[in-house]
Amino acid sequence: MLLGVAAAIALAFIYVPLIVVLVNSFNVSKVFSWPPRGFTLTWWDKAIVNTGVRSAVFTSVKAGLGATAIAMLLGSMFSVAVVRYRWFGRDSLSLIVILPIALPGIVTGIALNSAFRTVLVPLGISFGLFTVVLGHATFCIVVVFNNVAARLRRTGRTLQEASMDLGATTWQTFRFVTFPAVRSALVAGALLSFALSFDEIVVTSFTAGPSIQTLPQWIFNNLFRPNQAPIVNAVAAALVVLFIVPVYLAQRLSDGSTGGRI
Repeated sequence: MLLGVAAAIALAFIYVPLIVVLVNSFNVSKVFSWPPRGFTLTWWDKAIVNTGVRSAVFTSVKAGLGATAIAMLLGSMFSVAVVRYRWFGRDSLSLIVILPIALPGIVTGIALNSAFRTVLVPLGISFGLFTVVLGHATFCIVVVFNNVAARLRRTGRTLQEASMDLGATTWQTFRFVTFPAVRSALVAGALLSFALSFDEIVVTSFTAGPSIQTLPQWIFNNLFRPNQAPIVNAVAAALVVLFIVPVYLAQRLSDGSTGGRI
């Protein structure tokens, strides 16, 4: 009984604010108010045609795809190196790779800002989309690494060794044995990486510079502007609805309920 009550309180704490945002996106009032005085689709229509929203969404998508691509490449390669091979400093380097996800975002942002000013700016690379992608990749790599490494530990080395014993080359073993075994975990890591990148604002604020604006930054900058609250509610509600699917798929693929198939 007590466990059920605690679970209900926890779920209410998480989802009631999201429901309030969703309902308020249809509120006829131009300011935050509860309960709604009426319902309308006007704010959703204005959010769709808003040039600032569309530009910010496009920027966030590009940053998310770039960070996810880097994370998939480096995270998967490093997970194979850690799980399948033994080498000096493996555990220490694993800790270094995982550490960014545990650090406060503001610490990561300050560190990246300082590093980019020291290394990239003298080379003529200014703050913009490229630095945002690099900044997001630092914590997206961890997500892919953890998912793929966990799947590799569960599958073991038996199938790979059998493939090699039967005459398969290293590439053939990877293509027909290793990759199919970790494919769903890799997709799950990619989905979660994109979601984390799309939602990030703290690290973005330190790495974006004045030239670009992601969707979370647009929401934060317009949250308390006159007559913008309803549009912000509509954008936030749309994000809540849209990200249900990738998060659900990532959860299914991570726990192996698809049987390793996608």
